[in-house]
Amino acid sequence: MTAALAADEFVASLRAQSERYHSLHPFHRRMNEGSLRPEQLRGWVANRFYYQANIPRKDSAILSNCPLPHVRRRWIRRIVDHDGAAEGEGGIEAWLRLAEAVGLTREEVLDERHVVPGVRFAVDAYVTFARTRPWVEAVASSLTELFAPDLMAQRLAAFEKHYTWIDPSGLAYFRARLTQAPRDAEHALEIVTEHCRTPAEQAAAVAALAFKNDVLWSVLDAIDRAYPD
Repeated sequence: MTAALAADEFVASLRAQSERYHSLHPFHRRMNEGSLRPEQLRGWVANRFYYQANIPRKDSAILSNCPLPHVRRRWIRRIVDHDGAAEGEGGIEAWLRLAEAVGLTREEVLDERHVVPGVRFAVDAYVTFARTRPWVEAVASSLTELFAPDLMAQRLAAFEKHYTWIDPSGLAYFRARLTQAPRDAEHALEIVTEHCRTPAEQAAAVAALAFKNDVLWSVLDAIDRAYPD
């Protein structure tokens, strides 16, 4: 019988998924190199908004399935981070300001006219995963945040260096995630290491994180095809 991994080995197996993270996608590489045309960047912002707008729905699904009040009390901060505590606040609002900064209107982003089928399918699959899989697996799928702070720092630097035509105030979303993502990842990792003790539970957690990586990669595949060089 296979033994459960020690905590440090389990965390290492989760972190190993960074080798499959979407920061390695050719579209992302071109973004960080500064070689995207304005219309490609606008296409990415408009399509990525569909993912951003569905994050609170994903987190609400985790809350609805989680039986532990102390977990729910901390997890709900994610929804407030994205929806805001009041009108005009939060990550979704910040992304809309990014959209305006790259030359899109709020209307065309909110009505999803630019969202391509592959992006919609991948994001909807992620929300469905969070609704239908055990809540700890859904938490594990969020652990892409383990890799996000470095990516956000790189993206922010790339935008400031290569895309100077974008109003710097539109980059507020990336700046906020520099502190939010490490906090969220720490909490999610704490949950997963506490509740995944058996080989089957640990394997399911790693598989959930791999699935999330596939979602993010598929989103970029779809955008890359829709806005080719």
